[in-house]
Amino acid sequence: MRDKDVEADRLRFEMQGRQAKANELESAIAVLKSSIQHNLESAQRIRTDLEQQEGREGNLSEQIGQRRARLDEIETQLREGRTALEAKSQEAEEAARSAGRLAQELEALRGQADLGTAGAAEAKALLSALAAAAQEVMDRDETVRREANELEERLEEAQKEARAAKRRYDDAVEERDAVKNVIQGYQLRMDARKKKWDQTRDAHMKLQMEENALTSRIKLLTEMEKDHEGYTRAVKLVMGEAQRGTLHNIHGPVADLLKAPDRFTVAIETALGGAMQNLVVEREEDGKAVIQYLKRRDGGRATILPVSSIRPGYLKEGQALSREPGFVGIGDQLISFDPRYQNVFSNLLGRVAVMENLDAAIAAARKYGYKFRIVTLDGQVLNPGGSMTGGSASRSAGILSRANELERLHSQLQEIRTRVAEGARAVTEAERENTAAAYELETAQAQLRQWEDAILKAEGELSHRRSVATDLERQEAGHREELEQLKSRSAQIETDTQVARVRIQNLEGETAALRSEAEGKARGQTEVQERSARIAREAADLTAAQAALEAEREATRSGLAELESLKASMAGDRDQNRALVADYEEKNTGLTREIGEKEEALAAIQEESRDKNESIARLNQEKLDLEGQRVKATRESQSLNEELLRTEGEVSRLEQRRVSASMEEKQLLDKLWETYELSHEAARQQRVEIESVPKASRRIAELKRSISGLGNVNVGAIEEFQRVNERYTYLTDQRDDVDKAKKELEEIIASITSEMKSIFQREFTTINEAFGQTFLELFGGGKATLELEDPEDILNCGIEIKVQPPGKALKIITLLSGGEKAFVAIALYFAILKVRPTPFVVMDEIEAALDDTNVVKFARYMRNVADKTQFIVITHRRGTMEEADVLYGVTMQEQGVSRMLTINLNDVEKELNIR
Repeated sequence: MRDKDVEADRLRFEMQGRQAKANELESAIAVLKSSIQHNLESAQRIRTDLEQQEGREGNLSEQIGQRRARLDEIETQLREGRTALEAKSQEAEEAARSAGRLAQELEALRGQADLGTAGAAEAKALLSALAAAAQEVMDRDETVRREANELEERLEEAQKEARAAKRRYDDAVEERDAVKNVIQGYQLRMDARKKKWDQTRDAHMKLQMEENALTSRIKLLTEMEKDHEGYTRAVKLVMGEAQRGTLHNIHGPVADLLKAPDRFTVAIETALGGAMQNLVVEREEDGKAVIQYLKRRDGGRATILPVSSIRPGYLKEGQALSREPGFVGIGDQLISFDPRYQNVFSNLLGRVAVMENLDAAIAAARKYGYKFRIVTLDGQVLNPGGSMTGGSASRSAGILSRANELERLHSQLQEIRTRVAEGARAVTEAERENTAAAYELETAQAQLRQWEDAILKAEGELSHRRSVATDLERQEAGHREELEQLKSRSAQIETDTQVARVRIQNLEGETAALRSEAEGKARGQTEVQERSARIAREAADLTAAQAALEAEREATRSGLAELESLKASMAGDRDQNRALVADYEEKNTGLTREIGEKEEALAAIQEESRDKNESIARLNQEKLDLEGQRVKATRESQSLNEELLRTEGEVSRLEQRRVSASMEEKQLLDKLWETYELSHEAARQQRVEIESVPKASRRIAELKRSISGLGNVNVGAIEEFQRVNERYTYLTDQRDDVDKAKKELEEIIASITSEMKSIFQREFTTINEAFGQTFLELFGGGKATLELEDPEDILNCGIEIKVQPPGKALKIITLLSGGEKAFVAIALYFAILKVRPTPFVVMDEIEAALDDTNVVKFARYMRNVADKTQFIVITHRRGTMEEADVLYGVTMQEQGVSRMLTINLNDVEKELNIR
């Protein structure tokens, strides 16, 4: 069947290829038929054009003959006009030459006359100027003589004042030098007192640092004592409960109940060892309560020392041991404690001997047979029985050392504080002396500045007087020189006046003769100019006629060429169109032949397709037959598989029943052994035949009920009751404490919430008022309010910002533009600052979204509130920078190296005198 499918697919693929080829042939035939129709239409259109062109050729020949005749007439007229124009040109040139000669002569005469007139006028002006200059020289001579006399008097007075200013200057210099000597003495005293003050202050600072260090150390040790640092977790828990009052009659750990001198601290700590953390209580019952508490809390273990039951220890060799070399004492005799703890410390240290060193300890241990414990002052131990414990021991890390260190630090702190107070008084005294010396020095320096000011003033006055005198001397010399110049100038003016008068007379006579000759030349020039104008008009008329004829000639030539070209083109088009018609007919013949060939190929392909369709139908029928056989075989195999599955299921069920029966048998055997301690074989030997199974089942049920009626036997019921009752009591107390704490917390929360609402409502109202005022000032009008979304729940509800800029409707802030939102936020921020001013504010490009006008408003408003708050603004806007006091900028002139640039605008305004 698969082969049939493959064969059918192959035939279908071949049919698809042939169908595609047939489609291509049909398309090609349609295209060829369309081309034939197009060629027929084109040939018909060309034939129509040929018939129309034959009628237009006759008209063109007639127009070409007319144009050629007119062109000959124009050529004749142009030749005659050129001859007349040449004659007029020669005549005009002759008249122009005559007029040019007359004009040149007339211009030369007029120029000479004008030169003479100008020379005479210039001489007259010079004569007037010389007269005015002579009068000016006389007036200036008189003025200069009068000023010279005044300058002489002023010079004598200025010299006197200069001598007086020199004397004042010398006196001021002498006084200044004297004050300088006094200042040097004050400066030496000032330096000595300053050095003393610095030394006293440094010493006081060192004492304060030492006091702070001691205070920190004391605080640390106190906190460690308070938190029982160094003790086990069990001891910390018990002491915490005792401080809270839960556990009673707890005296504390052993280490807290004794004091040991520093010399014996290491030995006592070594002797006690872990016993330092033993808890001392009043009675055994108190110790029991501690143990139960640690059990409940899983807090670890602790050793309890009840005062009422502890028994003292006694070293019977103590009397004899006191005579041994290096003996220090018995452990409980080297410490101090409350007498009521005598038995406790006697029990812990009463059998411990303390020796100076290890050699003395070894000698004593050997002598007394290693019967008791010996500890040296440096912490080495000889145990009963001969074992030794030793090595290095810290002298400042133990609990007892900590208590002793606290006492020592307190005494040192008191001493340091006394010294600090004395140092403060010394600093105050040194500072007072330094201030007095500084005042004396400042007074002397003030006097020095006064005298230096006097010197500068006297020096300036002296310089001014000298410069005045020098200026007066220079002016006096200038006046003398000017008088000499005025005298020579007056003589020169007199000479120039005589020369000018003679020249005026000569120039006036020459000018009159030249003007008479120029008038005759002017009359002849007028006649020549009139004849030249007439000739020029006639020549212009001829030139215009020639230009018109030439234009008509060019137009006629152009039209003739176009007509001849059109005629030639029509003849060429007629031949070309006839060739195109023949070409179209030839193409149609070839296309018809090609259509026939393609139709034959198409018929062959259609015949082959019919044969292939029959083959495919035959193959499909064979495939259907094979498919029926396959379905029948599939049904038979399914029936056999179902039978096999039923058989396998039955086998599986039987196997499960076998396994279940085996497990049931095992359970019965196990129960037989657990209940009656009988094996299967023993039970088989003791089996009894049951007469009736229901009767036996009833008897078994009766026996089980009797056994159940007896109940369970619990031998630990009393202890379990106590434990459960104690736990129940503890948990009940805890629950009551939690409930009580919950109520207290709820009351506190309610009180805090009420206070928060009151404060929030009050501050919200204040900020709302300030917001409205700030908005009005920044926007220059309008109104703004803050509204709570839920006034009943002011701590959890949102806040709505409603604003009405000038000239706009009331809106919520989300409906505003970006710039308006930013400006409203700035107004709200300034309102908060107005209600709660802060020392300084840092703003990072807060006005970036504003336009230039609003930036200026923002900067000016910030300037108005800068008296209460210092503003540090990061900005790129010019308006904000213009209102700043100081500008800081960062630049990177080199890669990786930044520099800070600073401009103090207030200093710049002062320097430039800007208001």
